[in-house]
Amino acid sequence: MSKDKKPGVIRRAWTWFRTPSHLAIGTLLAMGFVAGVVFWGGFNTGMEVMNSEKFCISCHEMRDNVYQEYMDTVHYSNRTGVRAVCSDCHVPKEFVPKMIRKIKASKELYGKAMGIIDTPQKFDEHRLQMAKNEWARMDGNNSQECRNCHSFDYMDFTEQKTVAGKMHSMAIKEGKTCIDCHKGIAHKLPDMTGIPNGF
Repeated sequence: MSKDKKPGVIRRAWTWFRTPSHLAIGTLLAMGFVAGVVFWGGFNTGMEVMNSEKFCISCHEMRDNVYQEYMDTVHYSNRTGVRAVCSDCHVPKEFVPKMIRKIKASKELYGKAMGIIDTPQKFDEHRLQMAKNEWARMDGNNSQECRNCHSFDYMDFTEQKTVAGKMHSMAIKEGKTCIDCHKGIAHKLPDMTGIPNGF
């Protein structure tokens, strides 16, 4: 074998990578920066797509069940034109809680893939457990997604109906959170036998 034989591509690339030169370090930093921008841009674009209403109702379990119920509520259509979409209520806006929610949502995909909730009857059989999961999540974060639009701090109880003003005042005193009383505000309630109504 000749001593003058050129090293292979992999060896030359490895040698280049290990050679400490300003050019190599600068190139690596530039490549890392570009890769980071591309990754972060793609990641955020993907998250935006997954948080859209169109994406949420792309599976028939959502489209044919909870979405139909939601369209009959004030959160879908009202005199002001202010509207909440699925992610406004079900996906936290903060990065870490959003990632945790997305990971937990993979269980819902499993339910879809395995046909556990693929018919209205099966969906209703699991409705109570799915609702409990969501109520627990909202209870744990003080109904943050509700409070993004509805805040006790800016409510004028004198302008509310008497019962509503009284109940909201009581909720503040007792440290209640929105979901304690407003279960089923955008979707049909499951069988509520044995479930506390908040007050």
